[in-house]
Amino acid sequence: MQNALTFLVSALLDIYIIAFFLRLALGWVRADYRNPLAQFVVKVTNPLVIPARRFIPSLGGMDLATVVVLVALQLLATGLLVQIACADATVGQVVVLGLMRLVTLVLNLYFWLLIVWVIASWVSPGGYNPALAVLGAMLEPLLAPLRRVIPPVAGFDLSPIFVFLAIGFVQRLLPSGQALSGLFCAAF
Repeated sequence: MQNALTFLVSALLDIYIIAFFLRLALGWVRADYRNPLAQFVVKVTNPLVIPARRFIPSLGGMDLATVVVLVALQLLATGLLVQIACADATVGQVVVLGLMRLVTLVLNLYFWLLIVWVIASWVSPGGYNPALAVLGAMLEPLLAPLRRVIPPVAGFDLSPIFVFLAIGFVQRLLPSGQALSGLFCAAF
């Protein structure tokens, strides 16, 4: 029962946290906010971002309020999950675990966004879809530097392969879930 509850709470919170990261990424790549996907992300995240903007100004063009809400929400979610999974963890441990979960969440998000983008490019090359336009804008900062170095081979863009390799490399540098649960739930 505890594993099922942990999974459900984690999945729901991760989906909401992803919305905040998408808001941050869409602003970073200056995506078209008239796009339906961008409008959805903004409307879902506005209830927490708008009040935070009253106290947290933007810094150098970065939406600092969204960053603070994203990190705070991740830390609260991690604290809740630690309380569900085990009774004893320090604030420092929750912060470290929360930041690692956020990095893992972002890496997994980009992995799956890239999978969707690659498959869509095979199924509908050159076609326009509003969601794929936003997706392409979000992935372009990762793919463009590699495209300058790695030319297409027989019309195939190989840059996604190297992004997959980079994501896998960074994921393997992070402690795995079992190691983290052992570090932070020593009571078990």
